[in-house]
Amino acid sequence: MTTAPITSTLPTATPPAPGSGSSGGPAAWARGAWRTVRRSRRLTVGFAIITVFVLVAAFGPLLTGSPDTFSQDLSQAPSGAHWLGTTQTGQDVFAQLIASTRGSLVVGAAAALVATAVSIVIGIGGGFLGGWADEALSLISNVFLVIPGLPLVIVIASYVKGSSTLATVGVIALTSWAASARVLRAQTLSLRSRDYVQAARLYGERRWRIVLVEILPNEIAIIVSQFIFAVIFAILTQAGLAFLGLDDPSAMTWGNMLYFAQNAEALAGGSWWWFVPPGLCIAVFGAALSLISFGLDEVLDPRLRVHRPRSARRTRTKEGRTVR
Repeated sequence: MTTAPITSTLPTATPPAPGSGSSGGPAAWARGAWRTVRRSRRLTVGFAIITVFVLVAAFGPLLTGSPDTFSQDLSQAPSGAHWLGTTQTGQDVFAQLIASTRGSLVVGAAAALVATAVSIVIGIGGGFLGGWADEALSLISNVFLVIPGLPLVIVIASYVKGSSTLATVGVIALTSWAASARVLRAQTLSLRSRDYVQAARLYGERRWRIVLVEILPNEIAIIVSQFIFAVIFAILTQAGLAFLGLDDPSAMTWGNMLYFAQNAEALAGGSWWWFVPPGLCIAVFGAALSLISFGLDEVLDPRLRVHRPRSARRTRTKEGRTVR
């Protein structure tokens, strides 16, 4: 009687190849992350576009002239002297666009950071603590969710009309954190009942350490996605407030460019070079952030990854048919 060898169905670990960098520390992790990012074309294109905008916002105003400089060239079309033409007062539209890029990106990033921080504290804090604390924080979130966002922004902005950029950031952040807090609360309620969280409690870990070590890292993907859409919402909201005349008119932003172009009847006068560039920048920047969000979903969720195997070499037979 012979017996067949018994083999395990579990996969066996294979030793890493020399130089593969699987245990090479932060450098190997960075190389692996870069290879993963390159798998998503959406993520690559989105990061490339955002990098261009960030570089223009950081160094562009240092290379162009002052956007407030007046000249004798009134309402001139794009030319070699003025790449994007001039306004009705002779101001260079290209210089205004570069300066407005920095202003819009600062407002968007600052408002998104504040809104994301508030949503993390209220959403994760309430979901982890539970009890009356969760009920109170959920009530506050529900109140902000029930109130229509745009009318609330307009009402608050009308009281701080003409204030500084800091007031605009506060208004936008105050009205854009509730939805993210609800999502984070729901995820926290699911995570706090997991075995590793319960084990950490049994071992006597402090609450703040459980939140920072066990719960928060598992919600990074959601937080990043919420931050990206908070930036989009902040830029669009600021542009809407500026277009309605509820923002500081002295601030250089894409929305204020559209506001002054509307007041000067640029559309009726055919001065397309005044309002098309800021509107196009808002659209392209928002699309780039959306590509990054969709690309991160592909990278972080294996079920959404699109595998593109390398094409095999093609050979031709004597009959001229192409085979692989």
